[in-house]
Amino acid sequence: MVVKTIDAKTLKKMFLAGAASIEVKKEFINELNVFPVPDGDTGTNMTLTIMSAVKEVNALDDPSIEQLAKAISGGSLRGARGNSGVILSQLFRGFSKEIMGYKELNVTIISNALQKAVETAYRAVMKPKEGTILTVARGAAERAAQLVTETDDIIFFCREVISHMEVVLAHTPELLPVLKEAGVVDSGGQGLLEIVKGAYDALLGKEVTLTNIPGRETQRIEINVEGISTEDIKFGYCTEFIINVENEYTVDTEMAFKSYLEEIGDSIVVVSDDDIVKVHVHTNDPGLAIQKALTYGSLTRMKIDNMREEHNERVIKEAEKAMAPKPEASKENAKIAVEKPRKKAGFIAVSIGEGLGEIFTGLGVDYLIEGGQTMNPSTEDMLNAISEVNADSIFILPNNSNIILAAEQAKQLTEDKNIIVIPSKTIPQGITAVINFVYDKSPEENAERMIQEMLRVKSGQITYAVRDTSIDGKEIKQGNIMGIGDKTILSVGQDIKETTLELIQCLTDEDSELISLYYGEEISEEDATELADELMELYPDMDVEVHYGGQPIYYYVLSVE
Repeated sequence: MVVKTIDAKTLKKMFLAGAASIEVKKEFINELNVFPVPDGDTGTNMTLTIMSAVKEVNALDDPSIEQLAKAISGGSLRGARGNSGVILSQLFRGFSKEIMGYKELNVTIISNALQKAVETAYRAVMKPKEGTILTVARGAAERAAQLVTETDDIIFFCREVISHMEVVLAHTPELLPVLKEAGVVDSGGQGLLEIVKGAYDALLGKEVTLTNIPGRETQRIEINVEGISTEDIKFGYCTEFIINVENEYTVDTEMAFKSYLEEIGDSIVVVSDDDIVKVHVHTNDPGLAIQKALTYGSLTRMKIDNMREEHNERVIKEAEKAMAPKPEASKENAKIAVEKPRKKAGFIAVSIGEGLGEIFTGLGVDYLIEGGQTMNPSTEDMLNAISEVNADSIFILPNNSNIILAAEQAKQLTEDKNIIVIPSKTIPQGITAVINFVYDKSPEENAERMIQEMLRVKSGQITYAVRDTSIDGKEIKQGNIMGIGDKTILSVGQDIKETTLELIQCLTDEDSELISLYYGEEISEEDATELADELMELYPDMDVEVHYGGQPIYYYVLSVE
């Protein structure tokens, strides 16, 4: 069989099959993560990213290639999670831009699109690292460029590209020693390969079972309304829709549209991606927002929720659970859309665990995004958070190295507020950054100060191993307790307390002054206090602080300063 062109119908099948392929293999991909932690999430992040695009694709009836390209690009961009998901969304974005002007694809167009995909993804990463998904993607693009002069058969072309991707993926351990020692290939590269292989199977006409693939259901945005009365809800209807731009829509047009929405509502999010604009607004008259949007083009994915009605239902349910209101109203108010005066600076922090959330809100954080290593929030989660903070400048604290790219992507998509991403890689770094904010200083001065101070913090985490492996000369067995530093595993043992003590010993030096312990949901206050007492005996010249973190999976999160 020889195939020389791909139409929109075939491309849609291929994309959905690629999504189905990685969905099936996501746990296998998760297990390729170098650190044998119980929350390895590359496969999950890439799957959630592509599923966001699948929702957009499945909302289209008999789409053109241009419509498909916009849906794939926009959906994956907003749904991107984790570094691997953000890079995947950028690959889709570059590929989609290149194919948008065609009714059918041939090997030349596909090859050019692959080149564009790689260029876009490499630009999105500040310090590209070889031996990763980027390397596998570049290998595909390079082989595609060679094949253009050799064949016009897309089936042969794709088979050869996949074969070369497999070779490049197998070579990733030679480019990243940590992969070689752990005995695995790069998980992101494996995920990309699974997507391409799934798409190729659909091209061959194989039946692909699309299990767990989202259909046309509307994704609901949940608003936490606990602790707020219906009288406090100034604008009662949560209104969402997507504009398929058909008339002139420039930067000036968008600013005028946002200004209009500000006149009739609040909690405004307007995200533009080529000829698709996603809109979210709280208003008392959804019709006005819809009428204005119709002047720019046709509308799709419309959803209007009565927040006052939802609030009343929620209050009834909560009353059935408890007779008294929760005392932590201040913490919950950090998550709700309440009209507040505009201020100079606001804060968004990614955190998980009741105790850690209370610490951040106590330090003045306006909005908490629940997530972290166990679940990386998406770019759209970041955008929704930005819309809820009424401030001229907003500092985002990702508190995890795998969330920084999503925060940066949200920054690029925000035009009406000054977004500053503080690249905090751990919870302790984020806490230190907030503590060192000085209100009278400029955003730029504060950013510099916050980054400098957080880099003085040495962080650690205690968890358990989910598989056997070898890292930095340490033999790790499934079930072992691991002490993880900022860059690698520093201690391994059978006992939580002993492994924690060994980790702290690795982190302390003669200049250390403070040890902070944040104990998780599986550690009792008594055990945490006992550990702190022992630390005070071992390090009499240092202060030791103990806080309830409540985080899952990690017995302790700690820092040394």
